[in-house]
Amino acid sequence: MAGEPKRRHSSGRKNTRRASINLAVNLTECKNCNKPTRSHMVCANCGFYGGKSLKKEKVQVTKA
Repeated sequence: MAGEPKRRHSSGRKNTRRASINLAVNLTECKNCNKPTRSHMVCANCGFYGGKSLKKEKVQVTKA
C-alpha cells in the first residue's frame, strides 16, 4: 500500500515547485527573415513555416 501524506501542501508551495519545473523556450532562427522564432511555430514576423507562407492575404471585396 502506498504511503499517505500527513499534511496538505499549500497552493503557494505547490505553485513554487511547478514553476521551477517548466522548460525554457527554445528559440530558432527563421529561415526566411532570420529573426528569432519559437520552434515548431509560424514566424510572427513574416508568417513562414517550413519554407511556406502561411499568412492569409486579405482580399478586398467591392460592392457591385
